[in-house]
Amino acid sequence: MAKNDDPSTQGTLLLLLFSLVFAMLACNAGAAAQQATLPAAAATAPASTDNVPAPVPSATPLAEADLAVLDVEEQLIINLYERVGPSVVHITARVYQLSFFYGPLPSEGTGSGFVLDREGHIVTNFHVVEGAESIEVKLSDDTTVPAAVVGLDPPNDLAVLRIDVPPGILRPLELGEASELRVGQRAIAIGNPFGLDRTLTVGVISALGRPLEIAGDTLFSVIQTDAAINPGNSGGPLLDTRGRLIGVNTAVRQDAQGIGFAVPVSTVQRVVPVLIEQGRYPHPWLGLLGYSIDAGLARTLSLPVDRGVLVAQLYEGGPAMRAGVRGAQRQVIAGNRRLLIGGDIITAVDGRAVRDWNELSQFLEENRRVGDTVMLAVLRDGVNREIRVVLAEQP
Repeated sequence: MAKNDDPSTQGTLLLLLFSLVFAMLACNAGAAAQQATLPAAAATAPASTDNVPAPVPSATPLAEADLAVLDVEEQLIINLYERVGPSVVHITARVYQLSFFYGPLPSEGTGSGFVLDREGHIVTNFHVVEGAESIEVKLSDDTTVPAAVVGLDPPNDLAVLRIDVPPGILRPLELGEASELRVGQRAIAIGNPFGLDRTLTVGVISALGRPLEIAGDTLFSVIQTDAAINPGNSGGPLLDTRGRLIGVNTAVRQDAQGIGFAVPVSTVQRVVPVLIEQGRYPHPWLGLLGYSIDAGLARTLSLPVDRGVLVAQLYEGGPAMRAGVRGAQRQVIAGNRRLLIGGDIITAVDGRAVRDWNELSQFLEENRRVGDTVMLAVLRDGVNREIRVVLAEQP
């Protein structure tokens, strides 16, 4: 037999030989692996599993779960906007300014508001309609109607308007509860920034209980939020994730980003019904002015306490003067300040300690009404006294 020197034939034989060897090695490796793993499994079966590492879950189910959560949150906000958006209105306030050359010229300002009830009451900020000669309200279906002012409360920056439309087209907002609010929870603003109707922005409650000074008045217990608020958002609602009102957007810090403020729903619940009934809100008043005492003032004036309110002036015929509260007796110069001293030091009201003037004012504003009697704890010449004062309406 002749030797086969054909290269293709030799290559075929070599390929078959290598395939056979590889198959034999694979079988031996599989048997060895089986012999190595089976005893280990048998040995660990009766032992405790406390120290056995938990299996690592696949990344795919987690990603799907995260997407599902995001989808739910997204759908929640979409549903909220579709349900609550029609409750938000666009307010246009026209004022007339006198020009030396052209006489009275109209100018317009816009803001936001929301439907309170089916009687046509609309809540907004006082500064949105301040000084307006005429006011128009545009609803979500683009119906535009004139509005009449029902009540104004500048100190709390609130106003109530009324429009005359069929009750069936109005979508009132549900009011939330201030006691349920927590820092970190979702806050959703809907309004008309720069005239862009029913714009939604989302953020969180950044802080609660802030005092906010606006045009000489102090708004108490305001909500701070990072939900975007811009000119035109004023008067619009700040909502929780259930679509309930938690505040009325009122102001932003112009020199900052993400710092906006809203009048809390507790103030709305306290003030708005009175505005509807009386047209104004009577603010309780003691009829006195005083200094907030801190450690520095106490040290400067050698006061016996480092917290409280040092009474400086009494209004002639006011509640505090009628009740016998004592005002300042003399003047002193402390640094570059002229101080009125010698008056009573208010340390508590109705059994609640008073640290400063704002705390005294806030307690009266939020917890007492005109005509109520309050008990002032005062320190006079080192002696503790109690004085009953009947609150009057602030002029």
